[in-house]
Amino acid sequence: MPGQLPSFLGLGTQKGGTTTLHQLLTGHPQVFLPPCKEVHYFDLNAEQPSSWYAQHFSGADPDQRCGEITPFYLFHPKAPQRIKALLPRARLVVLLRDPVERTLSQVFHARKRGFEPLSPDEALAKEEARLAEGTAFSFQKHSYLSRSRYLEQLDRYETLFEPEQLLVLRSESLFENPAPVWQELQRFLRLRQMPLPGRLPSANRGDQLAESVDPRLRSRLREALRATAEGVRDRYGFGWDWA
Repeated sequence: MPGQLPSFLGLGTQKGGTTTLHQLLTGHPQVFLPPCKEVHYFDLNAEQPSSWYAQHFSGADPDQRCGEITPFYLFHPKAPQRIKALLPRARLVVLLRDPVERTLSQVFHARKRGFEPLSPDEALAKEEARLAEGTAFSFQKHSYLSRSRYLEQLDRYETLFEPEQLLVLRSESLFENPAPVWQELQRFLRLRQMPLPGRLPSANRGDQLAESVDPRLRSRLREALRATAEGVRDRYGFGWDWA
């Protein structure tokens, strides 16, 4: 089989800082990540053989740890079982962003990319009906609130993997106080401690359109996602100031 298989995965969440995480890890000499950030092997390309997956890591040096980051893995219901079957000892990293801000960021991201013709209010109101239609496109592109309900997604992984295999981090901490997060991440991945780059890489940021939404919409989202925010605080020990 050409190439290694990953020893770690970044599972998500979408619009939670995974592009910055990818760039940070790419700069570590002990890490090899594929040039394409999202391989999508355990969700969209699951019919491919493991040799296809391994080819993405064929450029790694023998002493490097391979990994990849695909934010859809956290949300896709079949990804945990598939990962467990192929990579039972993998270390798994999750970045959780304020679920309200993540939801809004995804809506504006979808509108910018042409996936969403509706206004934020309309898109969120139509989400349940779209997902009920069962199309793969809406499941991936229009799952705004659904992707922000983190506990249900993490339950699927915590059922299959040992606690020491899963690292759940607050996305905002990566940007507000990155040095200790970077140290914790390196310890978790068993990497040699390297200093944080002089300037934290920043990529795939939105254009702050979410800041312009009607405050009433943000309030409705906070009520809809309050149980998620409180559950994250109870389970992982961090949260957001509104819950």
